[in-house]
Amino acid sequence: MTLPDFSASIDPVKLDKLAAVAVKVGLGLQQGQDLVITAPLASLPLVRAITKHAYKAGAGIVSTFYSDEETTLARYEYASDQSFDKAAAWLYEGMAKAYENGAARLAIAGDNPMMLAAQDPAKVARANKANSMAYKPALEKIANFDINWNIVSYPNPAWAAQVFPDLPLDEAVRKLAEAIFAASRVDLDDPVAAWGQHNGELKKRSTWLNGERFSALHFTGPGTDLTVGLADGHEWHGGASTAKNGVTCNPNIPTEEVFTTPHALKVEGTVSSTKPLSHQGTLIDDIQVRFEAGRIVEAHASKGEEVLLKVLDTDEGARRLGEVALVPHSSPISASGVLFYNTLFDENASCHIALGQCYSKCFLDGATLTQDQITAQGGNASLIHIDWMIGSDKVDIDGVRVDGSTVPVMRKGEWT
Repeated sequence: MTLPDFSASIDPVKLDKLAAVAVKVGLGLQQGQDLVITAPLASLPLVRAITKHAYKAGAGIVSTFYSDEETTLARYEYASDQSFDKAAAWLYEGMAKAYENGAARLAIAGDNPMMLAAQDPAKVARANKANSMAYKPALEKIANFDINWNIVSYPNPAWAAQVFPDLPLDEAVRKLAEAIFAASRVDLDDPVAAWGQHNGELKKRSTWLNGERFSALHFTGPGTDLTVGLADGHEWHGGASTAKNGVTCNPNIPTEEVFTTPHALKVEGTVSSTKPLSHQGTLIDDIQVRFEAGRIVEAHASKGEEVLLKVLDTDEGARRLGEVALVPHSSPISASGVLFYNTLFDENASCHIALGQCYSKCFLDGATLTQDQITAQGGNASLIHIDWMIGSDKVDIDGVRVDGSTVPVMRKGEWT
């Protein structure tokens, strides 16, 4: 089958700028450093541009692993039942070995967000769990910031059709590409300088929050009355981060968030999602959950509830939080009015929380802490890390101090 080529709908100059930003700002790729790329087959033009800029920056060897929608769907149509409890552990073990040896990691997001919507949710859940278990050795290197890593996006036609269903496909691709370029700041004359300024603003926010040393955050809004206790010795981050290998990188492009680690045992109350969550090809909408002692004890969704419940049963840590992030409602992604059906973008339009694995980076002296110490300070452990959005222009947030007094942090979704 020959796939239609819509690359002519994408501005080649801005695409090349995105590739340069991914290498220079996103990865901070070092001279002689190897690079592992994962990407949808449709993103080949961006892979080629990133590879070019990586080698120009002095990369050792660039290795790319592609995924493809048709071959993924073939598994669900033809594979034996036992197939859904298996994953390519050998591949992820190889990736983990590459990261141990100093390689950087770059992922290109852009899969069809509804790719698995018509598939058996039980099989999807089994395949996701098997993949998460196999991926753990590599994920730990990423989640613990052992290496410099980055995620950027490419306007896959199937994704564009989901975001702009009323437009001809070539126009939908063009419009999604422009939205990606604007959110990634590559529509500007000097994107690298723009990212330097933006990182400075995010640093101001995280510095203020670290100075306040709140013990908890209290979210209130429609369907939400949630107190998120913060881990002992938590540290706020945002924008550029320095990995344990000493390289400063921007893990997510775009990013508008400052984030830290909640206390896995100290989350109480109810919360409602404010945007749909697109997870592994299933749209989960109108999420409503209730926490007791840090654990989700009740969960509902108007769409995708069966998938949500299976996600929550992945392991013990899947029902607890690993991240809380603050994003103003006026962020460029929110102001665009585009629902991307892609967490990388939608999480940067709204405050959000993440189920599952915490980032060890988000602790004071996190690079020196053992897993037991992280757990003792309230850090969560899980095979998953799934962000979903809980902020809007109707949500207020207060910081709670140790003595119980409160400080306004956000009102109607904006920094106070």
